[in-house]
Amino acid sequence: MTTTDQQPLGSLHSSVSTAEDVMTGLDLSGTTAVVTGGYSGLGLETTRSLASAGAHVIVPARRPDIARTALAAVEGCEVIPMDLADPGSVYAAAARINDSLDRLDLLMAVAGVMATPERRVGPGWEGQFAANHLGHFILACELYPLLAAADGARVVVNSSAGHALTDIRWDDPHFRTGYDKWLAYGQAKTANSLFAVQLDALGRRDGVRAFALHPGKIITGLQREMPLREQIDRGWVDEQGKVIGADFKTPSQGAATGLWAATSPLLDGRGGLYLEDCDIARVSAPGRPMDDGGVRAYAIDADAAARLWELSLAATGATPVPR
Repeated sequence: MTTTDQQPLGSLHSSVSTAEDVMTGLDLSGTTAVVTGGYSGLGLETTRSLASAGAHVIVPARRPDIARTALAAVEGCEVIPMDLADPGSVYAAAARINDSLDRLDLLMAVAGVMATPERRVGPGWEGQFAANHLGHFILACELYPLLAAADGARVVVNSSAGHALTDIRWDDPHFRTGYDKWLAYGQAKTANSLFAVQLDALGRRDGVRAFALHPGKIITGLQREMPLREQIDRGWVDEQGKVIGADFKTPSQGAATGLWAATSPLLDGRGGLYLEDCDIARVSAPGRPMDDGGVRAYAIDADAAARLWELSLAATGATPVPR
């Protein structure tokens, strides 16, 4: 992938397209998907849409009982325990999936946290970097043989326009000093994008293609650790918590780009790209407002993606993807 590939295709869908719009007429019978965070917010919309199209969906969940309740009416899905912030839990979930499948067609990394108080997890990792990036990194590496065994597997990673807040803090990725919840979030979202770039570079010879995306601005459980007053002050919601922010999407609209990434034939033979509004995003100039859309060049840089991959391998001890 080069920045010249990072150009809109002119998709028939748009920022207002819904999950239903993207999935109309698709038959995913015989397809198996893993959807992290697949029982709330955008993940729940994603699980419902894939299952309705005939896919078998596995939902790893930090709160499996709550997940089973949320998915009780969704046929064709199963819940297994997994906490992305706990490396041992991720390895155990991956082993369980490996034991139950002979191939995996879709890995949808939808789960995430945002703007959380400072939190140390695992061996002292910064919590947002761990849950948003390192947990998904372990899962993808451990499930890679199943992805390679499929015929054209796709990995879809939810990043965010928040990546525009910062590049990777190479000298202090775990915020040992000067924790800032928004910079930590921005770094984790940049990591999501770079992860897709390198996974695609490594996986394309096995037919495994990877994409990162900005789902849009949506109020979901992602904001659960943000005080209501902060959301009000940002103009997102009113005093009663009702969404009033401009250009906010519904959960169905927010899930549309990920589902488009997972299924669109327009992306056949492509990968390592950052998507938004059901299309490939353009490269945004440094200093442009975050809400103008696009992807920062540093978030799709191949050298940075390879560097982050090696850092993540060293941190997690995950099984390396064959080169």
